[in-house]
This record gives sequence, structure tokens and C-alpha cells, in this order.
Amino acid sequence: MARPRKPLLSTDRIVRVARELVDAEGLAAVSTRRLAAELGVSGPSLYNHFRTKDEILEAVADSVSAQVDLSMFEDLGQGEGRDWRTALHDWAVSYRTALRDHPNIVPVLARGPGRRPAGLRVADAVYGAMVGAGWPPAQATSIGALMRYFVMGSALGSFAGGFVDDASAYDPADYPHLGQAHLLAEQQEKVDERAFETGLRALLDGLSEQFARVGGTA
Repeated sequence: MARPRKPLLSTDRIVRVARELVDAEGLAAVSTRRLAAELGVSGPSLYNHFRTKDEILEAVADSVSAQVDLSMFEDLGQGEGRDWRTALHDWAVSYRTALRDHPNIVPVLARGPGRRPAGLRVADAVYGAMVGAGWPPAQATSIGALMRYFVMGSALGSFAGGFVDDASAYDPADYPHLGQAHLLAEQQEKVDERAFETGLRALLDGLSEQFARVGGTA
């Protein structure tokens, strides 16, 4: 009887399994030994694809960046296409969705794109779209940085999830304004989504005012 074939080891498969491990257990769970065991291969075989654990985590981070939709920038300013504000809003929502689905990799993404191809495509698309819409290059750079700070910050943790669902934790003698705080946890997704949209609209309102001052049309 022929031996069962081992699954083919590929870069894509290593990244996929590593991403699943990061999602489930966090960055500390990833090691070449653990990953090799999850893949059913010997440790040295990983070195044909990645030299170090850090390279694997960089690839995982880039695979998450690749999930961010950039199509909204393609028709920016063309006919019935989106304006820069709408495009930036839709991109921020897609960006946050990708990070919310993979929050444990955010600390790696927060280092910046480095040499990661998908991460650089995101930076290139946002910067190019803002300059093409009429923003001065320096301010276009600042917008890219600002959006990264805002979206990554929103993905690092849940505001609503940070409150316990025990009313006794919020003694009105000590916390007179937190009488309903124990209800936040059960409304976590709704509260966090509303907070993100509120902040995003405020941010875009401010950018629209700046855009009018630099000679564009909001």
C-alpha cells in the first residue's frame, strides 16, 4: 500500500496556518517548531521558505493588508465615481474590518509597511488618491498617517468590551455617571461600530474643512 501523501508545503500554506495560529493564540504562540508541528513537517523544511520567525510574521501581516479593499480609489474623481472623502471613508471601513478580523497581528502592522508588498500597495493607493484629488503631497502623507493611527487604534481593543457586566462594579457613590456601564459589554459590537463611525465622520469633516482652505473643493 502506498504511503499517504503529505500536504505540499508552500509559502501560501505556511502563511495561512501561521495566520490561523496568530488569530487563535496570539503572536507568542508562533515559533518555527510549533508551526512545523501544525503543518506536519520537520522544522528545517520551513527554512526553504522563511529564514526566521519574524519573516513569517511579516508575511502574515502582509496577508492581512492584502484583504483591504482598494477599489474605491480606482475611479476617484471620474464622472460618477466617488469623491476623495467617500473613498477615504469606504477604505477606512474595509481597513478596520481586516484588522478587526485579525486583531492579534495589529502590533506587527503598526510598525509600518517596511518592505511588505501589500502594505506598500495600500500606502501607495491612499497617497496617490489624495494627491490626485488635489491634496498637497505633504498633507496627503499626513492623511495616510492619520488614518493609520485612527484605524489601528480602533482595532487594538474594544471600548465597550472593557466594561464588566456586573452592576455592582459601578457603585454610584464612587461612579455616579456609570450606572448603565454594565450594559455596554452585551452591546459591544453596536457601541464600537457607532463609536468608529462617529470618529470617522468627525475626522473627515475636519479634513473637508482643511481641503477647502488649501484650494480644493470639498
